[in-house]
Amino acid sequence: MADKLEKADVEWQAQLTQEQFRIARKKGTERAFTGEYWNEHRAGTYACVCCGQELFSSDTKYDSGSGWPSFYQPIAADRIDTETDRSLFMKRTEVLCSRCEAHLGHVFPDGPRPTGLRYCINSASLTLKPTDEKK
Repeated sequence: MADKLEKADVEWQAQLTQEQFRIARKKGTERAFTGEYWNEHRAGTYACVCCGQELFSSDTKYDSGSGWPSFYQPIAADRIDTETDRSLFMKRTEVLCSRCEAHLGHVFPDGPRPTGLRYCINSASLTLKPTDEKK
């Protein structure tokens, strides 16, 4: 895992779109079925939109029916951090990029085998690096 990356809000705002900043840096969410990657089927690697750390593989992406990109595991356990989120009068497990602490989404215990987890991730927190099909 790379060293921690810290920037001031003004630096993140210069780098990200308003929507990316609202979601990744201010813990927002996008509406279901509106994000760029909820219905994405290309092979590749999903990286943090803020710092570029690779987080999820398309090999672990599945259609959860939730309207957000869903994965059953990260590329490696050290790529993400989790913390308790008590917003919206609920108790959920928030998923963060371990390098820059970007808000990615939440993880739920209702996913498929082999992990039984559903990493429900905002498209605005990700960037897809498609697999080069010419190789």
